[in-house]
Amino acid sequence: MDMMATRTVQWLGTTYTLVLSKPETGGAFALVDSVTEPGYGPPRHVHQKEDEAFFVLSGDVEFWTKDGTVVKGPGEAVFLPRGVEHTFRVAGDQPARMLTMLTPGGFEEYFLEMGRNKYRIPEDMGAVAGSAAVFGITFTGPPL
Repeated sequence: MDMMATRTVQWLGTTYTLVLSKPETGGAFALVDSVTEPGYGPPRHVHQKEDEAFFVLSGDVEFWTKDGTVVKGPGEAVFLPRGVEHTFRVAGDQPARMLTMLTPGGFEEYFLEMGRNKYRIPEDMGAVAGSAAVFGITFTGPPL
């Protein structure tokens, strides 16, 4: 169980648990289990290296792209290909739990780094954005 403890971090209203990492899948993908508090979500951003697929297990999540917003609930999924500006936030008054697949793997390490360093937004945005750039992420705007 100690290994899983090192694979779980809390950052900005979300608890991230690394289910499968890049090394465990031969680089093909990573799988992250997250529980996010109501009203929370990341700033708008673009991934250059990976696609993301979100599967909502519980709660309601509002996803945003330039094409509009959509709310997904339990049993529903969203696919966001690399290069598409996006964000999301937990809608309603209940936390949301999602499984997120990152293809290929690697970006999962970003969540662990942010949680270990306990970076804050906007106070530590320089460090957050600098680390994100290493992972091929560009922040493009505020959260929803």
